[in-house]
Amino acid sequence: MSTAPTLSPATSPTLSPATAYRAEAVARAERALTASTDRYMHLAAHALALAAVRELRGDAGRVAGCDVLLLVGGGHNGGDALLAGALLARRGCAVTAALATDHPHTGALQEARRAGVRPAREPVAACERAAAGGVALVVDGLTGIGASGPLRSRAAALVAPLAAAGRRGGRPFRVMAVDLPSGTGVDDGTVPGPVLAADVSVTFTCLKGAHVLPPAASACGRVEVADLGLPVPEDAAALASRPADPGLGRLLRVPGDADHKYTRGVVGLWAGSRAYPGAAVLAASAAVRCGAGMVRLSAPHRVEELVLARRPEVVPAPGRCQALVIGPGTDPADVVRGAELDAVLVRALDDGDGPAPPAEPAVRRPLPAVIDAGALLLLGERLRGGARCTSAHVLTPHAGEAAALLTALGRPTGRAEVEAAPAAYALDLARLTGATVLLKGVPTLIAAPPAPAEPSAPAELSAPAGPAASAASAAPCLLSVDAGPGWLATAGSGDVLAGALGAVLAAAQSDAERGGPAVAVPQCAALAVRLHAVAAELASGSRDLPPGRPLAALDLTDHLPHAHAVVRGWAS
Repeated sequence: MSTAPTLSPATSPTLSPATAYRAEAVARAERALTASTDRYMHLAAHALALAAVRELRGDAGRVAGCDVLLLVGGGHNGGDALLAGALLARRGCAVTAALATDHPHTGALQEARRAGVRPAREPVAACERAAAGGVALVVDGLTGIGASGPLRSRAAALVAPLAAAGRRGGRPFRVMAVDLPSGTGVDDGTVPGPVLAADVSVTFTCLKGAHVLPPAASACGRVEVADLGLPVPEDAAALASRPADPGLGRLLRVPGDADHKYTRGVVGLWAGSRAYPGAAVLAASAAVRCGAGMVRLSAPHRVEELVLARRPEVVPAPGRCQALVIGPGTDPADVVRGAELDAVLVRALDDGDGPAPPAEPAVRRPLPAVIDAGALLLLGERLRGGARCTSAHVLTPHAGEAAALLTALGRPTGRAEVEAAPAAYALDLARLTGATVLLKGVPTLIAAPPAPAEPSAPAELSAPAGPAASAASAAPCLLSVDAGPGWLATAGSGDVLAGALGAVLAAAQSDAERGGPAVAVPQCAALAVRLHAVAAELASGSRDLPPGRPLAALDLTDHLPHAHAVVRGWAS
């Protein structure tokens, strides 16, 4: 062991750390190099040990003298944990191994014993002592990327007392996962059973689905990708991507001398009702503060008055728009308002803004449209009647709204089902509707529809299908976006997101109309989510001083300009 080279965890030079691949593709790419050697297990152990040292120094202020508990399964991840434990023991840590198998990696166990690692005689009792504050660090090496389904009974028994010790940040020990928290769905991000949430997950070569897809992503904590010199699965389609702020920030255009309010992007907003008038204030304020050249508002008179009192620059009059926002704060029980929104929705699904240009008589170019809240209910009825969305239409449901829309389209689905497998259901909804789907959550997912060559006949809406079929489709476009701090779980934050997204889409559409690139709708949606998230970090103070403080939705709108600068890279 002592002759193995040290390795600092680093991002692979051949792969963006934002790209997640299926476990089988990763294993296939690595197989030829790893089949007859333990060299890469030693390299992985060095990366784990270095990460563990950082955790111990950051939490306990020291390494020597710290107690460490290893959770060890029978696969290579268990071997990685044992070898990392050996390195920590040589640094002066008191290391105990709780074995969940009768067949741990033989060579790794021998090396660990020689270094001073002590296998626990009673593994469950060792975990109970750790849960009571008996260790500084727990290393989870129970299962790896080859596992599926919930933890088996012996492993689950080890995890139970540790998981019961409290949430991440509120328990007396840190947790480092080898590859990913044991028991999480490697490819689909599901959590089918008990899981010990990690403070940090150290994975190898590239990200896996669990690192970027909810609900598992929340259990992974901070994810570090260690480059072991192994190949990436370049012949396989990406499972999901996590766009970085610098790339998204390049979508934000700085206005030039020739720009005016109509070239900056005009947002058409249909929002608010007697029951929920504030939604229009929030959405309009977000669109204005996110850089829209003009916001046109259609709302009941009382709602218009409230909006104008807060944002006098909003124009309560019809006119040409470059992106539509339909539905924030609408009341399903308001029949009159519902009929108005339905008429707007029909137009948006048709061609968005009148006939196609004379030079392109056969081309239909719908305007980008954000379909939110109450408009989602109306959309279900329209789709069942034979209408069809395009990728320019962005649906913004939370889990409950996604379940309701899927049910309306002939896929009876409950909220809990969507929450358990959001990636699969987001892809299914995108396929069924033909729209880009922004499924709110932690993280937020953005699913693009399949290529237009797929059949779009209304009969497809009732054809047998489901989340599994969608998740297995070829090369899905699935983005996972950091949605910001938990303080965002407050009334009205979704209305702010809808308005910000409208402004981003309107600016992109304006550029496209003047000869610029076509609107990259999924990326625009990801940008809006990040602006919204960074504004929340700024408004709550969690960016500078975690965990921050409560915020109100209107606070978000005031911080959107600064969020603009942060995402663009102009400010920290």
